[in-house]
Amino acid sequence: MTDVLLLADLHGNFGKLDAFLSYDYDAVIIAGDITNFGPLEPVDSVLSNFEVPCFAIPGNCDPREIVDVLERSDAVCLHNSWIALGKITLAGLGGSNKTPFDTPFELTEEEIDKELTRITNHMDKNVHNVLLCHAPPYEALDTVEDNHVGSQSIRKHMARFDLVCCAHIHEARGITEVDGVKVVNPGPASEGYGAIIRFGKEPKDIHIELIAV
Repeated sequence: MTDVLLLADLHGNFGKLDAFLSYDYDAVIIAGDITNFGPLEPVDSVLSNFEVPCFAIPGNCDPREIVDVLERSDAVCLHNSWIALGKITLAGLGGSNKTPFDTPFELTEEEIDKELTRITNHMDKNVHNVLLCHAPPYEALDTVEDNHVGSQSIRKHMARFDLVCCAHIHEARGITEVDGVKVVNPGPASEGYGAIIRFGKEPKDIHIELIAV
């Protein structure tokens, strides 16, 4: 696996997905908010459209029951888990830190810290180490009306990774780098936004291209 399609924030609007199939990639990773508070019935068939391995986590707008749906689907559910694939280790954390909107899949900072501590202590350290999370790290692609709304706990643990793939803040689409760690928010796939990530053979050799269909 060297080229990966990153999608997020579909919010139940799957009309643009077919357009992404024309890109060349070895795997797909989905950074949450596959639905918009449900329904969950279409999720399995939507994920089966991809003919390459698919890895996904829930977002804060997904019902918590989506974890069971993802685990039964053709995709690999990476919520609170990790997997090593050749030179890449993918770790996943779904949901988000607390929001003002009381959405279905929110976690306290203490819960996020506990899970990321467990994951980083046990995952295989690799050439490329990627955190797939729905919420952004604090002060990295997390600004809403000049306020930083990202997770302090994700920010605390992000130094253990080379790349953080996040979403959640639709208006914060972009690529940045914090203390040598790349962070990308592909933008909402519901509006035709995504990213292609290309992993090289050497550590830190990661190239990201924002795309639109």
